[in-house]
Amino acid sequence: MTRIFVVGSYVQGLTIRVPRMPVLGENVVGDSFDIGPGGKGSNQAIAAARLGADVQLLACLGDDIFGDLALQIYAEEGMSTDHIHRLANINSGVGFINILPDGENWITVDMGANMRMTPAQVGERAGIIAQSDILMTQFEVPPETVAAALAAGKAGGALTILNPAPARPADPDLLASVDILTPNAIEARILLGLPPDAAIDEGDLGRELLAYGVGSVVITQGERGALIVKQSGARQIPAVPIQAVDVTGAGDSFNAALAVSLGEGLDLDDAVGVAVRAGAYAATRLGVIAGLPTRAQLDAFFST
Repeated sequence: MTRIFVVGSYVQGLTIRVPRMPVLGENVVGDSFDIGPGGKGSNQAIAAARLGADVQLLACLGDDIFGDLALQIYAEEGMSTDHIHRLANINSGVGFINILPDGENWITVDMGANMRMTPAQVGERAGIIAQSDILMTQFEVPPETVAAALAAGKAGGALTILNPAPARPADPDLLASVDILTPNAIEARILLGLPPDAAIDEGDLGRELLAYGVGSVVITQGERGALIVKQSGARQIPAVPIQAVDVTGAGDSFNAALAVSLGEGLDLDDAVGVAVRAGAYAATRLGVIAGLPTRAQLDAFFST
Protein backbone atom coordinates (compact mmCIF):
# COMPACT_ATOMS: atom_id res chain seq x y z
CA MET A 1 0.00 0.00 0.00
CA THR A 2 1.39 3.38 -1.04
CA ARG A 3 2.04 5.67 1.93
CA ILE A 4 1.27 9.30 1.15
CA PHE A 5 1.66 12.30 3.45
CA VAL A 6 -0.28 15.37 2.33
CA VAL A 7 0.45 18.85 3.68
CA GLY A 8 -2.48 20.94 2.54
CA SER A 9 -5.71 22.78 2.93
CA TYR A 10 -9.34 22.25 3.80
CA VAL A 11 -11.85 24.59 2.14
CA GLN A 12 -15.60 24.22 2.44
CA GLY A 13 -17.05 24.53 -1.06
CA LEU A 14 -20.31 26.38 -1.72
CA THR A 15 -21.25 25.60 -5.32
CA ILE A 16 -23.99 26.94 -7.58
CA ARG A 17 -24.63 26.42 -11.29
CA VAL A 18 -25.20 29.63 -13.25
CA PRO A 19 -26.26 30.23 -16.88
CA ARG A 20 -23.51 32.79 -17.50
CA MET A 21 -21.10 35.13 -15.78
CA PRO A 22 -22.73 38.27 -14.38
CA VAL A 23 -21.66 41.77 -15.29
CA LEU A 24 -20.65 44.14 -12.51
CA GLY A 25 -23.65 44.95 -10.30
CA GLU A 26 -25.89 42.25 -11.80
CA ASN A 27 -27.60 39.42 -9.88
CA VAL A 28 -27.73 36.15 -11.82
CA VAL A 29 -30.08 33.40 -10.62
CA GLY A 30 -28.54 29.94 -10.46
CA ASP A 31 -29.59 26.50 -9.28
CA SER A 32 -28.27 23.07 -8.14
CA PHE A 33 -26.69 24.50 -4.99
CA ASP A 34 -24.28 22.15 -3.25
CA ILE A 35 -22.27 22.45 -0.06
CA GLY A 36 -19.38 20.08 0.33
CA PRO A 37 -15.80 19.59 1.48
CA GLY A 38 -12.96 20.88 -0.64
CA GLY A 39 -9.50 22.41 -0.60
CA LYS A 40 -6.71 20.97 -2.72
CA GLY A 41 -4.93 19.20 0.11
CA SER A 42 -8.08 17.61 1.46
CA ASN A 43 -9.37 16.68 -1.99
CA GLN A 44 -6.09 15.05 -2.98
CA ALA A 45 -5.89 13.17 0.32
CA ILE A 46 -9.43 11.81 -0.02
CA ALA A 47 -8.87 10.94 -3.68
CA ALA A 48 -5.66 9.05 -2.89
CA ALA A 49 -7.35 7.19 -0.03
CA ARG A 50 -10.21 6.14 -2.33
CA LEU A 51 -7.65 4.76 -4.77
CA GLY A 52 -6.21 2.56 -2.03
CA ALA A 53 -3.35 4.56 -0.54
CA ASP A 54 -2.53 4.86 3.17
CA VAL A 55 -2.95 8.63 3.54
CA GLN A 56 -2.00 11.02 6.34
CA LEU A 57 -3.19 14.63 6.06
CA LEU A 58 -1.78 17.64 7.89
CA ALA A 59 -4.41 20.41 7.79
CA CYS A 60 -5.79 23.29 9.89
CA LEU A 61 -9.50 23.85 10.58
CA GLY A 62 -11.39 26.64 12.30
CA ASP A 63 -13.63 26.21 15.32
CA ASP A 64 -16.80 26.45 13.22
CA ILE A 65 -19.40 24.20 11.63
CA PHE A 66 -17.24 23.78 8.53
CA GLY A 67 -14.48 22.32 10.69
CA ASP A 68 -17.02 19.88 12.12
CA LEU A 69 -18.06 18.90 8.60
CA ALA A 70 -14.42 18.27 7.66
CA LEU A 71 -13.94 15.84 10.53
CA GLN A 72 -17.18 14.13 9.56
CA ILE A 73 -16.06 13.52 5.98
CA TYR A 74 -12.66 12.22 7.11
CA ALA A 75 -14.43 9.75 9.40
CA GLU A 76 -16.70 8.65 6.56
CA GLU A 77 -13.66 8.08 4.33
CA GLY A 78 -11.86 6.11 7.05
CA MET A 79 -8.99 8.63 7.19
CA SER A 80 -6.81 9.42 10.18
CA THR A 81 -7.30 12.79 11.87
CA ASP A 82 -4.10 12.55 13.93
CA HIS A 83 -2.59 15.55 12.12
CA ILE A 84 -5.66 17.80 11.92
CA HIS A 85 -5.43 21.01 13.98
CA ARG A 86 -8.55 22.87 15.22
CA LEU A 87 -7.79 26.58 15.74
CA ALA A 88 -9.83 28.90 17.93
CA ASN A 89 -11.22 32.27 16.83
CA ILE A 90 -10.75 31.79 13.08
CA ASN A 91 -12.94 30.41 10.33
CA SER A 92 -12.19 27.34 8.30
CA GLY A 93 -11.36 27.93 4.65
CA VAL A 94 -14.37 28.59 2.43
CA GLY A 95 -14.72 28.79 -1.35
CA PHE A 96 -17.56 30.11 -3.51
CA ILE A 97 -17.76 28.19 -6.81
CA ASN A 98 -19.83 29.26 -9.81
CA ILE A 99 -20.18 26.65 -12.57
CA LEU A 100 -21.10 27.54 -16.16
CA PRO A 101 -23.15 25.22 -18.44
CA ASP A 102 -19.99 23.92 -20.16
CA GLY A 103 -18.53 22.82 -16.80
CA GLU A 104 -15.99 25.65 -16.52
CA ASN A 105 -15.97 27.67 -13.30
CA TRP A 106 -14.67 30.63 -11.36
CA ILE A 107 -13.87 30.49 -7.67
CA THR A 108 -13.29 32.97 -4.84
CA VAL A 109 -11.72 31.74 -1.60
CA ASP A 110 -11.04 32.85 1.97
CA MET A 111 -8.30 30.48 3.17
CA GLY A 112 -8.99 31.14 6.87
CA ALA A 113 -7.30 28.64 9.20
CA ASN A 114 -5.20 27.20 6.37
CA MET A 115 -2.94 30.25 6.50
CA ARG A 116 -2.08 29.50 10.15
CA MET A 117 -0.25 26.27 9.32
CA THR A 118 3.41 26.57 10.37
CA PRO A 119 6.74 24.98 9.46
CA ALA A 120 6.95 23.80 13.07
CA GLN A 121 3.82 21.69 12.57
CA VAL A 122 5.53 20.08 9.59
CA GLY A 123 8.74 19.55 11.56
CA GLU A 124 6.84 17.68 14.25
CA ARG A 125 5.89 15.12 11.57
CA ALA A 126 9.36 14.72 10.04
CA GLY A 127 9.61 11.11 11.21
CA ILE A 128 6.23 10.19 9.71
CA ILE A 129 7.09 11.98 6.46
CA ALA A 130 10.35 10.00 6.28
CA GLN A 131 8.33 6.78 6.50
CA SER A 132 6.12 7.85 3.57
CA ASP A 133 6.60 7.00 -0.08
CA ILE A 134 5.20 10.31 -1.34
CA LEU A 135 4.99 13.85 0.06
CA MET A 136 2.33 16.00 -1.62
CA THR A 137 1.63 19.69 -1.12
CA GLN A 138 0.06 22.71 -2.85
CA PHE A 139 0.01 26.49 -2.54
CA GLU A 140 -3.05 26.79 -0.28
CA VAL A 141 -0.95 27.01 2.90
CA PRO A 142 1.80 29.58 3.69
CA PRO A 143 4.86 29.46 1.39
CA GLU A 144 7.27 28.84 4.26
CA THR A 145 5.19 25.81 5.26
CA VAL A 146 5.21 24.48 1.69
CA ALA A 147 9.00 24.88 1.64
CA ALA A 148 9.34 23.05 4.97
CA ALA A 149 7.14 20.20 3.73
CA LEU A 150 9.13 19.73 0.53
CA ALA A 151 12.43 19.91 2.40
CA ALA A 152 11.21 17.33 4.94
CA GLY A 153 10.07 15.03 2.15
CA LYS A 154 13.36 15.36 0.31
CA ALA A 155 15.41 14.80 3.47
CA GLY A 156 13.32 11.77 4.40
CA GLY A 157 13.63 10.12 1.00
CA ALA A 158 10.01 10.56 -0.09
CA LEU A 159 9.08 11.43 -3.66
CA THR A 160 7.96 15.07 -3.54
CA ILE A 161 5.03 16.31 -5.63
CA LEU A 162 4.06 19.99 -5.73
CA ASN A 163 0.78 21.08 -7.30
CA PRO A 164 1.51 24.85 -7.53
CA ALA A 165 -2.03 26.16 -7.21
CA PRO A 166 -3.33 28.74 -6.72
CA ALA A 167 -0.58 30.20 -8.87
CA ARG A 168 2.13 32.44 -7.47
CA PRO A 169 5.80 33.08 -8.24
CA ALA A 170 7.97 30.45 -6.59
CA ASP A 171 11.29 30.64 -4.79
CA PRO A 172 13.90 28.77 -6.88
CA ASP A 173 15.19 27.12 -3.71
CA LEU A 174 11.71 25.68 -3.12
CA LEU A 175 11.51 24.29 -6.66
CA ALA A 176 14.86 22.55 -6.19
CA SER A 177 13.15 20.28 -3.62
CA VAL A 178 10.42 19.20 -6.06
CA ASP A 179 10.66 15.84 -7.80
CA ILE A 180 7.47 16.27 -9.81
CA LEU A 181 5.80 19.61 -10.48
CA THR A 182 2.20 19.61 -11.77
CA PRO A 183 1.14 23.09 -12.95
CA ASN A 184 -1.25 24.02 -15.71
CA ALA A 185 0.17 26.38 -18.33
CA ILE A 186 -0.99 29.54 -16.54
CA GLU A 187 0.51 28.37 -13.25
CA ALA A 188 3.76 27.48 -15.00
CA ARG A 189 4.06 30.99 -16.44
CA ILE A 190 3.36 32.63 -13.07
CA LEU A 191 5.89 30.35 -11.34
CA LEU A 192 8.48 31.73 -13.75
CA GLY A 193 7.45 35.33 -13.11
CA LEU A 194 5.80 35.68 -16.53
CA PRO A 195 2.38 37.17 -17.35
CA PRO A 196 -0.31 34.45 -17.27
CA ASP A 197 -0.97 34.95 -20.99
CA ALA A 198 2.68 35.16 -22.09
CA ALA A 199 3.22 33.70 -25.57
CA ILE A 200 5.56 30.83 -24.77
CA ASP A 201 5.39 27.19 -25.80
CA GLU A 202 4.40 24.79 -23.00
CA GLY A 203 7.43 22.64 -23.69
CA ASP A 204 9.64 25.67 -23.20
CA LEU A 205 7.83 26.44 -19.95
CA GLY A 206 8.61 22.96 -18.72
CA ARG A 207 12.27 23.20 -19.73
CA GLU A 208 12.67 26.53 -17.93
CA LEU A 209 11.23 24.98 -14.77
CA LEU A 210 13.62 22.03 -15.05
CA ALA A 211 16.46 24.57 -14.97
CA TYR A 212 15.43 25.44 -11.39
CA GLY A 213 16.19 21.88 -10.30
CA VAL A 214 12.73 20.33 -10.64
CA GLY A 215 12.99 16.62 -11.41
CA SER A 216 10.11 16.42 -13.92
CA VAL A 217 7.30 18.76 -14.97
CA VAL A 218 3.80 17.55 -15.82
CA ILE A 219 1.76 20.36 -17.37
CA THR A 220 -1.96 19.62 -17.17
CA GLN A 221 -3.87 20.72 -20.27
CA GLY A 222 -7.53 19.95 -19.60
CA GLU A 223 -9.21 18.66 -22.74
CA ARG A 224 -5.80 18.16 -24.40
CA GLY A 225 -4.44 15.83 -21.71
CA ALA A 226 -1.02 16.47 -20.18
CA LEU A 227 2.52 17.23 -21.30
CA ILE A 228 5.44 15.53 -19.53
CA VAL A 229 8.73 17.42 -19.70
CA LYS A 230 11.90 15.69 -18.48
CA GLN A 231 15.59 16.22 -19.08
CA SER A 232 15.42 13.42 -21.64
CA GLY A 233 12.63 15.10 -23.62
CA ALA A 234 8.89 15.73 -23.71
CA ARG A 235 5.90 13.47 -24.26
CA GLN A 236 2.24 14.32 -24.85
CA ILE A 237 -0.32 12.16 -23.03
CA PRO A 238 -3.68 12.51 -24.81
CA ALA A 239 -6.94 13.35 -23.10
CA VAL A 240 -10.00 11.15 -22.71
CA PRO A 241 -12.99 12.47 -24.71
CA ILE A 242 -15.77 13.34 -22.26
CA GLN A 243 -18.74 15.65 -21.82
CA ALA A 244 -17.58 17.84 -18.92
CA VAL A 245 -20.10 18.56 -16.17
CA ASP A 246 -17.93 20.14 -13.45
CA VAL A 247 -14.14 20.49 -13.73
CA THR A 248 -13.69 21.81 -10.18
CA GLY A 249 -11.96 18.74 -8.71
CA ALA A 250 -10.42 17.31 -11.86
CA GLY A 251 -6.92 18.57 -11.07
CA ASP A 252 -7.04 17.11 -7.57
CA SER A 253 -8.19 13.75 -8.91
CA PHE A 254 -5.33 13.91 -11.44
CA ASN A 255 -2.69 14.63 -8.79
CA ALA A 256 -3.92 11.93 -6.42
CA ALA A 257 -3.98 9.28 -9.13
CA LEU A 258 -0.51 10.35 -10.26
CA ALA A 259 0.85 9.95 -6.73
CA VAL A 260 -0.80 6.60 -6.11
CA SER A 261 0.31 5.22 -9.48
CA LEU A 262 3.91 6.30 -8.92
CA GLY A 263 3.84 4.80 -5.44
CA GLU A 264 2.67 1.53 -6.95
CA GLY A 265 5.68 1.45 -9.26
CA LEU A 266 4.39 2.80 -12.58
CA ASP A 267 6.82 4.93 -14.55
CA LEU A 268 5.95 8.59 -15.01
CA ASP A 269 4.48 8.24 -18.50
CA ASP A 270 2.11 5.44 -17.46
CA ALA A 271 1.23 7.17 -14.19
CA VAL A 272 0.25 10.33 -16.06
CA GLY A 273 -1.94 8.20 -18.31
CA VAL A 274 -3.82 6.95 -15.25
CA ALA A 275 -3.98 10.49 -13.86
CA VAL A 276 -5.50 11.86 -17.07
CA ARG A 277 -8.25 9.24 -16.78
CA ALA A 278 -8.86 10.12 -13.13
CA GLY A 279 -9.13 13.81 -13.96
CA ALA A 280 -11.55 13.07 -16.79
CA TYR A 281 -13.68 10.92 -14.49
CA ALA A 282 -13.96 13.76 -11.97
CA ALA A 283 -15.01 16.24 -14.66
CA THR A 284 -18.02 14.11 -15.57
CA ARG A 285 -19.55 14.41 -12.07
CA LEU A 286 -21.14 17.37 -10.28
CA GLY A 287 -19.38 18.17 -7.02
CA VAL A 288 -15.77 17.63 -6.02
CA ILE A 289 -16.01 14.72 -3.58
CA ALA A 290 -18.67 12.98 -5.67
CA GLY A 291 -16.27 13.12 -8.60
CA LEU A 292 -13.29 11.46 -6.90
CA PRO A 293 -13.26 7.82 -8.04
CA THR A 294 -12.62 4.68 -6.08
CA ARG A 295 -10.22 2.17 -7.63
CA ALA A 296 -13.16 0.11 -8.91
CA GLN A 297 -14.81 3.16 -10.48
CA LEU A 298 -11.61 4.24 -12.17
CA ASP A 299 -10.95 0.74 -13.48
CA ALA A 300 -14.48 0.63 -14.92
CA PHE A 301 -13.94 4.04 -16.53
CA PHE A 302 -10.75 2.72 -18.16
CA SER A 303 -12.74 -0.08 -19.77
CA THR A 304 -15.27 2.24 -21.44
